[in-house]
Amino acid sequence: MAKISALQQARYAYKPKLPAVLLNDPADIKIEFGKPTEAVADQAELKKLFAHTYGKPEAVFVKGANPDANKKIRVGVILSGGQAPGGHNVIAGLYDGVKKGNKDSELFGFLGGPSGLIEGKYKQFDDAFIDAYRNTGGFDIIGSGRTKIETPEQVAASVETAKKLDLDAIVIIGGDDSNTNAALLAEHFTANGIKTRVIGVPKTIDGDLKNEQIETSFGFDTATKTYSELIGNIERDANSAKKYWHFIKLMGRSASHIALECALQTQPNACLISEEVEAKKLTLRQITADLCAIIAKRAENNENFGIILIPEGLVEFIPEMKSLIAELNDTMAKNEAEFNALADFVSKKAWLKNNLTPASYETFDSLPDAIAAQFLADRDPHGNVQVSRIDTEKLLSLMVERRLAEMKQEGTYTGKFSSYCHFFGYEGRCAFPSNFDADYCYALGYTAFLLIAGGVTGYLSSVRNLIATADKWTAGGIPLTMMMNMEQRHGSKKPVIRKALVELDGKPFKEYASHRDEWAIKTSFVFPGAIQYYGPAEVCDQPTCTLKLEHTK
Repeated sequence: MAKISALQQARYAYKPKLPAVLLNDPADIKIEFGKPTEAVADQAELKKLFAHTYGKPEAVFVKGANPDANKKIRVGVILSGGQAPGGHNVIAGLYDGVKKGNKDSELFGFLGGPSGLIEGKYKQFDDAFIDAYRNTGGFDIIGSGRTKIETPEQVAASVETAKKLDLDAIVIIGGDDSNTNAALLAEHFTANGIKTRVIGVPKTIDGDLKNEQIETSFGFDTATKTYSELIGNIERDANSAKKYWHFIKLMGRSASHIALECALQTQPNACLISEEVEAKKLTLRQITADLCAIIAKRAENNENFGIILIPEGLVEFIPEMKSLIAELNDTMAKNEAEFNALADFVSKKAWLKNNLTPASYETFDSLPDAIAAQFLADRDPHGNVQVSRIDTEKLLSLMVERRLAEMKQEGTYTGKFSSYCHFFGYEGRCAFPSNFDADYCYALGYTAFLLIAGGVTGYLSSVRNLIATADKWTAGGIPLTMMMNMEQRHGSKKPVIRKALVELDGKPFKEYASHRDEWAIKTSFVFPGAIQYYGPAEVCDQPTCTLKLEHTK
């Protein structure tokens, strides 16, 4: 038997807490439906695309008779997209629900993400196998993948697998794209008289799959607490050595929820919020100047150290950088062979001088060569710049260093500047889930089973009232089409679940904004420490600052 840590052994024994209604026998839990729903936008178009599944009512579980919950069922489950802490507990909750409904029911895990459904590759779960993954991080129970079920051939293959396994339902655990896929699959199955129902579960550490009905996506709690521990450790080190500025990039391609939450937990000297940068149309020069002003002011107090948090996708929100990226994507796609034939960075830069607009080339030319070269590296499958691979933290560090040198010559800066750069990303995606995520994910999985037992399809598992103790949480389901709109994707309009960006008039950002001027100059660091699993609830079971601020009246 493989060696396991003492913590892992202890976590196997942890019993996740459930909303009170879910503690009843499944046959004593029924769905109570609300009013029909509408999509957040583009209602007419979406109603046509989802003719069989659009407009369904919200669902809430209450005590009541449901004899169908005891029927034998066969269910498949898919992990889709990037890892997030708690995925194993979603599957454990689903498994326990399926077996509690009927001990002869079966759960199959599709291997490697949606491609497992397409290719018919799966693992049938049993008690011993599930028990080895309870309350642990990662997606290694069956693996994940980013394949989308889009083409007629992929859909047909998925139908064939569902029929072959005689599946009553498929549960797709994923983010906004994955659950858009779930909605399309639910519509196809229903339209073609296929009995297999489809239920989604909201997952993403980025925190951008949320709305009034989905209070948070799972994994965000654990990931931000993991990153905040690391940031706190670096803050303590910075305050001890008193000679380094740390530029820390955090995951969050489209939204800055992670950076904002970590700022609320650790109180750094600066935290850039991409959505604010875009709203204020801040240029790279302006951002650099603002950071230099903080550094210079702290230097006056003989504090030549500090912490700056940076969201991963920042460069796409800086106006001139966004224009540069768009031009590079277009220009390099149109002239792919010619560009790829160029031997080195110098020749590529010369070529770009003749093929970019003067404004975009000026932006490109202003970048340090090492960073500029990253904009020209391997493209993603769609031919676009891979923004996540751009060292934005190093870019800002170098720009700040360059500007501070100029300020020294001008006599406006007399301090010392040394920097270190960090990227916290993968460190948080497979961490041991916090008690909150362990409980929340288990409840989401159990709720997914009850939605199946309730006979619905095209729903997202929903557990709400999350700032209360788990027994007071409410469980139910949200129609996937309710969260959708139409967006331009790769040359055509497609239905997608709308991403939730940081709201600049929302309570979490306002809370940060009300303190940031003080934190910028006065060393106000907070050290959250490691995630605690055992002890008083106020230490072990607390939700994120974001969740508390958003849902406390």
